Amino acid sequence: MKIYTRTGDDGTTSLPGGRRIPKHHVRIEALGSVDELISWLGLLRDQKENYGHKDFLIHLQNQLMKFAAVISSGDNRDVEEKLLPDNESVKIIENEIDKMERELNPLEYFIIPGGNIVVSYCHIARCVCRRAERAVLRLHAKNKIIPLAGVFLNRLSDYLFILSRKISSDLDIEEFKWLV
Repeated sequence: MKIYTRTGDDGTTSLPGGRRIPKHHVRIEALGSVDELISWLGLLRDQKENYGHKDFLIHLQNQLMKFAAVISSGDNRDVEEKLLPDNESVKIIENEIDKMERELNPLEYFIIPGGNIVVSYCHIARCVCRRAERAVLRLHAKNKIIPLAGVFLNRLSDYLFILSRKISSDLDIEEFKWLV
């Protein structure tokens, strides 16, 4: 089977089940943002400086793949119930954040991203996560299909911020402080 079908050349794409929608549809915007986030997490996971975070990053990628399946499924409630993030998914992220924060100095200033390429990748992934959050919440506002979407993605962006700080600390890289 060829990767190109030419069916999307008219500016539409198909959802599972064959329904076609415009590529600029809020559902496709949300799906694309989550897909981009999955790729950024893969890039982060592949960095040697990432120490013991690889397993958790693949866990997050798997969670986001499920999330993407729900987004693309349209209004299939069976898929939603099986694959949506739940309170436990959010708690797992919070536990990882708490573990890292215990080893960090308290945050007393804004941080300007940079200092190391992996730290910068964390910040880019965090920004992509925030964009995905906004896109998914726009979709949720129209369809009410993803109740914990905002919470899950908000917590994930918090995780990526703390991961950037943890990697900076582990590599003894000074954080760039932004002071007014």
